[in-house]
Amino acid sequence: MKITVLGTGGGGRAHAAKLAELGHEVFVGTRDPRATLARTEPDMMGNVPYGQWLADHPGITLLPFGEAAASADELVINGIDGHNAVAALSAIAGRLDGKTLVDYGVPFVYQHESEHPWPTPWGVMPKLDPCDTDSLGEQIQRALPGTKLVKSFVTQEQTTVVNPKAIGEGDHTMFVAGDHADAKQQVTDLLKAYGWTDILDLGPLVCARGMEMYAHMHSAIGFGLGHRFGGHFGIKVVR
Repeated sequence: MKITVLGTGGGGRAHAAKLAELGHEVFVGTRDPRATLARTEPDMMGNVPYGQWLADHPGITLLPFGEAAASADELVINGIDGHNAVAALSAIAGRLDGKTLVDYGVPFVYQHESEHPWPTPWGVMPKLDPCDTDSLGEQIQRALPGTKLVKSFVTQEQTTVVNPKAIGEGDHTMFVAGDHADAKQQVTDLLKAYGWTDILDLGPLVCARGMEMYAHMHSAIGFGLGHRFGGHFGIKVVR
């Protein structure tokens, strides 16, 4: 299958590499491929320059966002950062019509003032906006009415999403939410191909609010485990 990943950060790289390993034809979208390939320094998370990474993963094609989205058969994974996702996806809405879009973004606002800031090992914890009464997933769905949005992958580091057995031999839970049953089944099938065995359908897309708000708990658990960034652990819903 032809599958597209939008975004060139660490999460997008994890999905692109795994999809290629599974035998899919993979397209990666970025705002400006030439600028992306011209970078020679690691990104803010310490990932090697994308051109170097791409050279180590032959067969993956880098394209502008719109061309990459159009290249997918049915499934697109959104790895664009939460702050820019709605605008970037709205600009290519026509290329996403009729397709399933999996979103794992969190609507973090990094530059903000807080009366009671949460200090972390790397600075002040970003705030969530929207929160409680809306979600990034719902905003994307409203902006792309012709696309089937599924919220998933949010509650784990993306390296764990594509390799669940790296934690507890895979005995932990992944979540999906969305308003289109067929799209959720597509995402569930992909998760099973990644190796997930415990996948919990939370129901309609409004449940994306809970998944996105969990991001702060994910960080807190990671800090408690001594991890500076993210966290290599799983969560399990015990029935």
